[in-house]
Parts: sequence; C-alpha cells; structure tokens
Amino acid sequence: MRQVDAPAGPVRLIPASIDAELRGTILCAGIDTQTVEAGQLATHVGVVLQDPDTQVVTGTLLDEVCFGLENLLAPTEDIEPRALAALRQVGLAETREQALRPPTELSGGGRQRLAIACALALDPSVLLLDEPTANLDPAASAEFYSTLAALSGRSRTVVLIEHELDDALELADRVVVLSRTGTVTHDGTPAEVFGQHGRELLERGVWLPIATQMALRLGLDSDPNRALPLTAAELDSILDETPPQLHVVERDRPQGGLDDATAAIHINVSGARVALGGAEVLHGIDLSIAVGEFLAIAGVNGAGKSTLTRAIAGLVPLRSGTIDLDGIPVADMHAHRLGEQVGYVFQNPEHQFLARTVREEIGYGLRVRSRPDAEITERVEAMLDRFDLRRYADLNPFLLSHGEKRRLSVATVLITEPRILILDEPTFGQDHERATEIIRVVDELGATGITILMVTHDMQLIADHAHRIAVLADGALLREGPTADVLRDEALIERAGLRMPPVHRIARRLAQRRPEWSAVYRSEQIEAISS
Repeated sequence: MRQVDAPAGPVRLIPASIDAELRGTILCAGIDTQTVEAGQLATHVGVVLQDPDTQVVTGTLLDEVCFGLENLLAPTEDIEPRALAALRQVGLAETREQALRPPTELSGGGRQRLAIACALALDPSVLLLDEPTANLDPAASAEFYSTLAALSGRSRTVVLIEHELDDALELADRVVVLSRTGTVTHDGTPAEVFGQHGRELLERGVWLPIATQMALRLGLDSDPNRALPLTAAELDSILDETPPQLHVVERDRPQGGLDDATAAIHINVSGARVALGGAEVLHGIDLSIAVGEFLAIAGVNGAGKSTLTRAIAGLVPLRSGTIDLDGIPVADMHAHRLGEQVGYVFQNPEHQFLARTVREEIGYGLRVRSRPDAEITERVEAMLDRFDLRRYADLNPFLLSHGEKRRLSVATVLITEPRILILDEPTFGQDHERATEIIRVVDELGATGITILMVTHDMQLIADHAHRIAVLADGALLREGPTADVLRDEALIERAGLRMPPVHRIARRLAQRRPEWSAVYRSEQIEAISS
C-alpha cells in the first residue's frame, strides 16, 4: 500500500480505486471527496489519464463519447449532438459516419484525443489532464492547446500535469512543482517559478520552457534582479538589451550511418506494404539502416511510424515487399531467433509486462534465455539502480505510474542486450532527469555498435542524438537522410505536419533580428551555442 498526503486526486480514485492511505482533506466543487463515491464527482470533474487505453470501453468513437453522457442521464436528444461536437473539437470526426469508426483504428495519439473528447462532452467545471499531449505530435499538441484555450475560463478550472511546457504556459495562471517525495517545492505564477528558479529546477530534473533553457545556456541568469525569459519574445527582448558574444561550442556530434562508406547494411526495407483491418497503412517503404546507426522515425499521429517498426520486428506481416536483417528475410526467421536480434520497447509499456514483480519483470528476458542465476541477479540489481526502480522492486508492474512503467519497459529490453533496439516514444512521461538518463543509456548502447530505431515526437531529441531521420506521412516515406540535412528542410518539416526543434525555432527567430546569429542558425551545432 502506498501512503499519500492530500491532495491526492479530486476524483477520489485514491483511495477508492487505488490502494493507498489518504491523509488530510480534499474539497472539490465544495464537496469533501472522502464522503462520496468516485462516480458521484463525474458531473463536476472530467479526467484524462496518461494512458488513454485505460479509458476506452466501447466499440465506436461515437459510443465512447456518448457513454459518459448516458451514465449521467443527459437528455436523450442532447447526447449525440454533444458527442459529435466534442469529436469535432479534437479533430477526430467531422461527420456521424466518421464517428462510427472503432477506437482500435486510432493511433496512440488518436486515442488520447478520444479520451479528451469524452471529458469535454461532459462540460465539467473541473478538468484534470494528466500529460494529455504526451502521445500527440507537435502540430496536434498545438491544436489541443488552442482548443483548451477556448474552453478554459472563469467557469472552468483546469489542472494540468505536463512536462512539455512551451504551449501549456501560455494558458497557465499558476505553477506548482512537486519534489520526488511529493512535497510542494514551488508555487506561484509561471514567471515567479521558472523565471526566478530556472537553474534550480533544471538541476532538480524539471523540464523548463525552451527559451528558459536557452537563456541558462547563454548565462543570462547572472543578474539576480532579472527574471529568466519564458518565451522567445522575452528572450528577444533580453538579448536586445544585453547581446551576448556568441560562439559555437564544438562537441562530438553523433557519427555513423550510411554516409560512412564502410557501413554495413543491418536492416533493409524494400517496397514494404502493410495492411491493417483491410486498409493499407504503409505504402511501398524503401529504407536501409546501417549497423550501429541511430535512426529517428518522425511523423504525425497515424503516419505509420509504429507500424513500420513493428514490421521490422516481425510483429505485423507485410502485404508485399521484403524486410531483411543481415540479408535474411524477417518472414523466414524463427520467432526465437528474431527475439534474440531485436528488442522492442512499446509505446504502451503495459503491453510487454509478464511477471508479478518489477524485479521478476526485469529478469524475465534473461530467464527465458537460460542465463545463470548469479548473472541474472547481478544484472537485475544494476538495472534497478540505473532506472531508479529499486524502491518498487517487489511491487506489481501494473501498480507503477506511467512514467515508472516506461522506465521499467526500457530496462526489461536493455538487459537482454539486443543487436537492434527499437524504442517507441521512450521518453514519454519522464521528467528531464529521467529522460536524459534513458537517452544517455541509449547513446552508450549505440556506441557499442547496437543499431537503434527510435519513434519520437521530440524533434529536439532527434536533433541532438540521431544520426539520420526518416520522415513519414500518410504511410509513405517523404525523406530520409542525415539529421542536420533533413531538419534544415523547413518545407519538408511543415509538409509532414511537424515543427522544427525548439532551439532551431528560437535561433531562426533571433537570426532574423541579429545578423551574427545567422551562422549559429545554419550550424549543425545549433544546440551547443553559448556566450
């Protein structure tokens, strides 16, 4: 049982549905949450959880959104119009026919938008959002916050748990920062919290707005009487007042990939087509990946990223075309041999949990490979420490938070030391410190010659770490090539529905105002600028 101090969730999932000891008092809409059942607060509180799959209960989009309204006994004639209006707000359906699709046809981000629509349809006075954009592509995330801006106001309180701050802070009136032990360390306006305590928060592992991170990199926190900027416009203003002397810090960039004439092809995808539910979702993909390469796969929700990586891992069959690993067709490889070659970290970590405790889960892959008990124990203990999971070692994996489940899923795959590592949104739900640790481990593995494929919406992560990038849209490959070359193609990034990495966007904006920034913006070392 976990012990938590109030506030512990206005919807009373704690302790009604989650085994925990609750101390203190929580009032929501004037109601003591310990005096009512969780369902009785549904008319006041709409909830969007981290994992949208835990909220889907029906067979169509329309039925899913209608479900809550029906349970609240909304007037029959109002239910369907309200449900359709909510689906339109999140961009899932413009017509009733489109709303009759099953949720299983949606990508992970699409299912997140469905969960948001379900909450919006209830028109609650309190809206709780637990990292609602974590599974959304950058463009969809910006659209979501535009929708949220129209919804929030005096009649609605919005409580948002979020790591990606740039879009969220435009709406936030107040920021509360919690420590690892669940205590409040900072509470104030965004300017008070991030503007005055940016470096301290970064050292604590808290994500910061990109402009704030860039200001710290430029040493603009030396004046204690000046708050750090939260937006690109505020950073503009500070640099106009005190322009820094800029230079590019030369550091090792990721090396490797097909540009190396000696590189051997590890994975070859030729004319790959995949159909799911009778509809073709990948259209003739041609892609070669070198031994030891770090390839990022980017695209909006539904572009086919996860389907492509699952086809490479032999998890979905091809309609036509071929995928070879070291010249051997994946279709001809025995499942055991393929499992020895490829480690796959799923977008939803719960899809790969098999054991009763975290400790057993981490060691499962080694046990089925018949490794010696002493080796298993040693390596499991190392992984528990490496991913900060030791305190949960004897818990059931399904009792962890989503971020903890993500770290566990990465640990269970990395411990088997595959030759090909595929990660589907590995940093989703992680704070800055944990995300940095996961990527550091991935970089270390890449340095040993492991081939890495990463599906991610984090364009800055791609810019900082990937050798190459493959951009997908509507099941087709738009372009693949060296990361710096692809990211300089702003027309391509816009066509794919993505957004340039945040540091690139800010540097471009500053380059338009200050000629000396032009060289920085054009540089492949753009993330390494300093004063």
